Amino acid sequence: MGPSSLFLFVSTMSTIEAIIIAIVEGLTEFIPVSSTGHMIIASSLMGINKDEFTKLFEVCVQLGAILAVVVLYWKKFFNFSKPDFYFKLFLGVLPALILGYLFGDYIDSMLEKPEVVGLALLLGGIVLLFVDKWFQNPTIDSDEKMDYFKAIRIGFYQCIALIPGVSRSAATIIGGMQQKLTRHAAAEFSFFLAVPTMAAATGYKILKHHDLLLSSGENIKLLLIGNVVAFIVAMLAIKFFIGALQKYGFRIWGYYRIIVGVIILAGFFAGYKMSV
Repeated sequence: MGPSSLFLFVSTMSTIEAIIIAIVEGLTEFIPVSSTGHMIIASSLMGINKDEFTKLFEVCVQLGAILAVVVLYWKKFFNFSKPDFYFKLFLGVLPALILGYLFGDYIDSMLEKPEVVGLALLLGGIVLLFVDKWFQNPTIDSDEKMDYFKAIRIGFYQCIALIPGVSRSAATIIGGMQQKLTRHAAAEFSFFLAVPTMAAATGYKILKHHDLLLSSGENIKLLLIGNVVAFIVAMLAIKFFIGALQKYGFRIWGYYRIIVGVIILAGFFAGYKMSV
């Protein structure tokens, strides 16, 4: 294999490859490094044929990750005596749902541009280097103390993550901190907001491509395995991220994003092909 074939897809997805993609999803969905960007990179490096099912898999495997949030915070999600929580989630997810529906085809086209992913990772990494200094005086330590207007403003930050490589987690956590939430409170609200956001995106994809999903028992098997793996890995990743965020802040993730972004852009400008 020559260097120019590094990012070429030459095979179909196997069970092992599906597991690896699910591990990547579980590890990166809730940390500010862009799960979409990392799944694109992992698929490319493994030479997975980017057919319609592979694209569907990379969206639907998010179900396992969001189930991890529901399980870890089940008291929050099933405390029906506090309807404010659900209304804040509704307001927070509304902007992304509207823009995602209106510009879905354009967003999908950006997924096919590795330079967009690389640039978003790089610029987002630079932003993360300074976030801790920008927001040093938080006044809100839980979502219960956050009003409805702050919830919808965080929702508009989430819209930035419609650009592949930005990171939904990074955008919403920064949005939360800009609205005076502590790092811990902003991270948790980001986790909560992921549930309706990704459930809606996944549900839409399944409805749109249900024939593809049901056309093969192998497709269903891969999706089930992927979601189980993503669930387990995401459970561990969420617990790790909360602790690391409290201890180290965002700089470590900023440096990581810059390195990955530079590698992708260097490969792109050097002529490497990354079929996405």
